[in-house]
Amino acid sequence: MPFEALEEASKKYVPLIDSAIFEALRGSPEELYRASAHLLKGGGKRLRPLILLMAARALGGAEAEPRALPFAVAVEVFHNFTLVHDDIMDNDDFRRGIPTVHKVFGVPMAITAGDLMFSLSFLSIFDAMKAGLPETYVNKALRTLAEAARKVAEGQAHDMLFERSWEVGPNDYLLMIYLKTSALIEASAKMGALAAMAKDEVVEAIGEYGRLVGLAFQIRDDILGLFGDPSKTGKPVYSDLRRGKKTLLVIYAASRSQEARKLLEEVFSGNYNEEKLKATADLIRQTGALNYAEELANSYSQLAIDKLVTLRERGYIVDEEAYEVLKDLAVFSAQRDK
Repeated sequence: MPFEALEEASKKYVPLIDSAIFEALRGSPEELYRASAHLLKGGGKRLRPLILLMAARALGGAEAEPRALPFAVAVEVFHNFTLVHDDIMDNDDFRRGIPTVHKVFGVPMAITAGDLMFSLSFLSIFDAMKAGLPETYVNKALRTLAEAARKVAEGQAHDMLFERSWEVGPNDYLLMIYLKTSALIEASAKMGALAAMAKDEVVEAIGEYGRLVGLAFQIRDDILGLFGDPSKTGKPVYSDLRRGKKTLLVIYAASRSQEARKLLEEVFSGNYNEEKLKATADLIRQTGALNYAEELANSYSQLAIDKLVTLRERGYIVDEEAYEVLKDLAVFSAQRDK
């Protein structure tokens, strides 16, 4: 069974994470808190809190888990805050198969719900002290999430600016996805290590694991957004082309082929039909963009595993089950089909 360790951990920990999240998202006025919990109740992979909890257990054993749980709530609530605001900016109607927050509750309430989630994500971190985590580690976790929040905002701005230009190369794109997606996964891994009261060098090393997993995860997302099976992804075929998203595959193809760039410019201007979408996707594949993206995602995944192996060789891994889940998460990030 592929990803067996990950499957077992998800069954065990996702209900625990969700219970803690929905306990945190209770308050008045009721409609504000319902809006804040709306997307979270729609599901999600819980990738970030899982990485955080598994990093804590791998490095600190079972005793680190209760100290890590408030951090897990923090990163998942923060992540969903970004999705609420993203959906408003993109005017998206659905996410995870349910209507978006602003479609259900209106734009003003959705913005306010996002603001509440942002504040609650930081407040949750303080709860780790109730589980016995010394204040010095709590302060480091606060700084880690705050730095990630800054990077996510920078990444979002880069992403919006990319829409105005075709003079964007693969390296520009990799920086953008590090900031927008990978930085929060990096922070999640670091916060898990802080809950385990790990040394600074170990915190940085597991953070590098998270950064690499995040890059692999987003590149795989790009692949699925163009070539994924709609019955598994829940998105229409060629969904990223329909939405005019300048993903790594699009940028690579445009930089390698004038024909591909011309066709992409037409499609992104709204001038397309199903036949043209297929022709564009076929041309992107012919430029080698798909192979390039798959190889890059797999290389980041392997580098992430290498980081874990080094930590284990140096004697820092104390929970083998959590270690195996982290390895599964690295492979899953580059090879998932939805």
